[in-house]
Formats: sequence, C-alpha cells, structure tokens
Amino acid sequence: MKAPIAPPFEIPDIVTYAVPGFILLIVAEMLYVRAAGRGRYQFADSASSLWMGFGNQVAKVLLGGLVVASYFWVAQFRLFDLGWTWPVLAACFFAEDLAYYWMHRISHERRWFWASHVIHHSSQHYNLTTALRQTWTGTLGLAFIFWLPLVWVGFPPVMVLMFQSISLVYQFWIHTEAIDRLGPLEWVMNTPSHHRVHHAINPRYLDANYAGVLIIWDRLFGTFVPETKDEKIRYGIITQLGTFNPFRIAFHEWAGIWRDLTHAKSPREAWGFLLGPPGWSADGSRKTSASLKAAWRAGLAVGAPTAQGEG
Repeated sequence: MKAPIAPPFEIPDIVTYAVPGFILLIVAEMLYVRAAGRGRYQFADSASSLWMGFGNQVAKVLLGGLVVASYFWVAQFRLFDLGWTWPVLAACFFAEDLAYYWMHRISHERRWFWASHVIHHSSQHYNLTTALRQTWTGTLGLAFIFWLPLVWVGFPPVMVLMFQSISLVYQFWIHTEAIDRLGPLEWVMNTPSHHRVHHAINPRYLDANYAGVLIIWDRLFGTFVPETKDEKIRYGIITQLGTFNPFRIAFHEWAGIWRDLTHAKSPREAWGFLLGPPGWSADGSRKTSASLKAAWRAGLAVGAPTAQGEG
C-alpha cells in the first residue's frame, strides 16, 4: 500500500487560528446592528448557536479521527500520485469546492443527510453567530463520504482537509445582513446576498445557492437564485422548532426519522422516510420544498397572495 505524499510545509490549524477573528467580527456586527438597525440579534438564539458550535467542536474531537482515518485508508488505493504542486493545489481547490456543493445539495434533498444539516438552518435570525450553529452528527451521518473520491483520485488527504478548513472559514463572513451586494464578485464568489437566499424559507428561494466558496456551481447546475428586493427574506425551517434547547436542535430530525420509520407500513415507506426529500410522506400530506414551490408558482400564475411566500 502507498503512503500519501506529505506536504512540503507545515499546515496550521486554520479554523483555530480564525476563531479570534470570528469573535471580533461578531462583536463588530453586534455594534453595527445596534447603531444602524440593519440585521437582528436575539440573545437566546445567539447563545444556542454558540452552544451548537461548541458541541460541533466536541464532536470533532471525539469522532474527527474517523474521517481522517477514512481519508488515509482510501488514499492507499489512489489512482494517481498527485504531489504538492501549484497546479495540483489549484485543482484541489476547485475539486473540494465542487464536492462541497454536492454534499450541501444532497443534504437538502435527502432526509438522512438533512437530519444533520437542518441544525444550521434552524435559526430564525441571520447573523454571524448563525455561522457557528453547526451539526453534532455530521460524521455519524456520513457527510464526509462526498470528499472520498478526491482522495481516491490522488489528492493528498491533508490537502483535501486543508481546503475544507479554508472553505469553512470563508463561509463564516457570508452569514450577515450587514453587507449588501458586492458587484462583479457576485458572478463568481459566494456572497452574503447569495447565502441569505440559501437560508430563506420563502418558496421562491427554497433549495438554491448551495455554494461553498464559488457560486459558479449553482450557475452551472441550475440551482442559482438571485436575491430580490421585492420580497423580505424569512429565515429558519419550514416547521420552526420554537426552542433554544441545543439538544433538541441537534437531534430533533433524527428523532423524527425514527418515529416515521417505526410507523412505516412497507419497505417503500421506510425508504422514503429515510432517503426521500425532507417532508416526504406516503400520502403527500406533508410539505416539501417541491410542493411549496409548486404552490407558490401556481399563486403567481393566478396573482394570489402566495406570491409573497408561505414558508
């Protein structure tokens, strides 16, 4: 078996080094919100986001080794020996960002992965503390498998992990209402405007803008939706939790999956509850993104109030 090619330089713990910057930006945004009245903060909501971020770090300490071990195990069977050269680094940046796009998209389209990702969308506010509202179950939910093909092709595991960390740090600052559109950058980069759309529950915005760093994947695969000034964005999830309890936030969708599976009347129903779209039901009685968007489009066609979104 072949050992992965080691990096020619020391790679710092990028996320840990970024934490002081996160804190300073949160304080700055709080001051701006108070002074300008643009954006919102709620103490209980922000506190629950911070607890979710803390739990996410604990989960990484306890389970992160499984991800790293999986990357290095797959690397033994890699197709090519891709070294730490500038062309390989550039290719890995784009490949990692594309892997993130598909992980993120499928995390909205398949309930198993949504059970971990829903945590990040559960706040009804949109500010920099929302960026810290992260899952506790991502590793157990197997989100990391979307990056394994990169290691199998030949990108060194440490290189993939490095770009994952860079992407995570980049995505922190886009969780704000304090920054408007950014001109030409909007065509290429994921920005606060694009990501506000992603967090919206307005039907026109559902299941859009899955970008990590680059918005080009959404434009390429048809999931891009621009922010409009004609409709106020509402945040959260379709059925709001109504709680700031971090344990309920972390596990409520897994509990919902378990309840549905225990009441499934056939293997088909069990499969739908597990890997169907969030909100799937055998009789179609529950709301899904597709049904909400269809109702919104129908409302547009007849000029009904649903044009302003239902959520």
